[in-house]
Amino acid sequence: MTADDAGTPPHEDPRAADPSDVTAGDDPLALRLEHLILGAERRYTPFQAARSAGVSMDLASRFWRAMGFADIGQAKALTEADVLALRRLSGLVEAGLLSESMAIQVARSTGQTTARLADWQTDSFLEGLTEPPEPGMTRAEVAYPLVELLLPELEEFLIYVWRRQLAAATSRVAQADDEEAVNRRLAVGFADLVGFTRLTRRLEEEELGELVEAFETTCADLVAAHGGRLIKTLGDEVLFVADDPGIAAEIAMRLIETMNGDETMPALRVGMAFGTVTTRMGDVFGTTVNLASRLTSIAPKDAVLIDGAFAQALGAAGDAPVSEADVADGEKYRFAVQPMFRRPVRGLGVVEPWMLTRRA
Repeated sequence: MTADDAGTPPHEDPRAADPSDVTAGDDPLALRLEHLILGAERRYTPFQAARSAGVSMDLASRFWRAMGFADIGQAKALTEADVLALRRLSGLVEAGLLSESMAIQVARSTGQTTARLADWQTDSFLEGLTEPPEPGMTRAEVAYPLVELLLPELEEFLIYVWRRQLAAATSRVAQADDEEAVNRRLAVGFADLVGFTRLTRRLEEEELGELVEAFETTCADLVAAHGGRLIKTLGDEVLFVADDPGIAAEIAMRLIETMNGDETMPALRVGMAFGTVTTRMGDVFGTTVNLASRLTSIAPKDAVLIDGAFAQALGAAGDAPVSEADVADGEKYRFAVQPMFRRPVRGLGVVEPWMLTRRA
């Protein structure tokens, strides 16, 4: 679409709008930090940026919102980089490489992921390094030279990690057949801290934050080290997946054993299921995910519950005997599975959980 096709919201003439900055009262140091990070000055209103990129105002607004930014009216707050980003995304659509909806998804997934990263770096990483060296100095004043030094290094590292993750993801897709690519079967697990709500009432905010960070770090390290993938953290709970049930079982047992060995940590419980899942924007959905979540909610503390499909997959792979009575002398297995009483689970009917343990 050309600039002549650019649309504007009803009753709004962007050419007559006040082109002042997004917030006229912005702190000068905050503006200097923004300029340092973005590498360019504010030059365009949203309409001007859309016109320069050759896209409609409607599409430009959808891209902007998808990245997670609030509407800014017609303030002069955008830079040359914003125009270039619009031009690139719309160019992929015009070339037929991406549909318009897919381009919006790219903007949304990238925005959501990097927003969390930016918040973490600001709240945790920079905060720990910007203690004012002398009275009267603000953190922002200390942050400026620090950002100036760190920005190029962090940018290069971000690109490196993204390429590594992209290589790993495409490798998994390349190794799967067409059926697996459409109907992906994964082992899905939730690990949940027991009694976390009571802890929130007892611990100070800083102590609670440190506990959550230690829990998430431990889980992330163990999941990655043993071949799984951490999907997301939810404070007192983490969601992970693995292509192989044996890998997921090892992760679950390691999580329980590690938390048991840490006196500062609450008890842990894990629920896992194996089956077809839907993957979208780095997350997983479907009945298998719901079942894993429900099994976690009914699991005893320091225990792992799995569904029947998971138990059968472990048996088929030789990781666990489906029945202890069938174990012959000399046969060795990593895990043991034991059926529990069938019980109704909210939203999924009656299920038969299995207890997963490590064999001596």
